[in-house]
Amino acid sequence: MKSIINRIAIALLVTSLASGLAFAKTKRQTVTFETDIKVNGTVVSKGVYDVKYDDAAGELTIAKGSKVIARTTTRVEKRDRKAQQFELRSLGTGEETELTGITFAGSDHNVVIGNSQATR
Repeated sequence: MKSIINRIAIALLVTSLASGLAFAKTKRQTVTFETDIKVNGTVVSKGVYDVKYDDAAGELTIAKGSKVIARTTTRVEKRDRKAQQFELRSLGTGEETELTGITFAGSDHNVVIGNSQATR
C-alpha cells in the first residue's frame, strides 16, 4: 500500500513540474527605434528590430533577422493594471539614451533590464 501511495505522489510531483514548464514562453514584438539606444552599454542603431523576452530565462534579446544585436538579463515588476499597448521605457537623450524596460500589451508585469553588461 505504501508503495502505491509513493508512486502516486511521485507521479503528481512530475506532472506538476512538467505543467510549470509548459507555461514558460517567449514573447516577441517588432519595434522601431527612432534613434540609437543603448542596452546595458551595447549600442543598438536606429531601425526595426525584434524584441524577444524569454520569461523562463529572464532574458531580453534584440535581434535584426537572425542576428542577435544585444542580449541582457531582466527582472519583472508587478503593475497595478494590464498594459493597453506595448511600452518601451528609456532614460537619457540623444546618444546617451538607455533602454530601461519594456511591457507587452495585456501584461500585468513590467520587464526591467538588469544592471549587467549586454552581450552579443
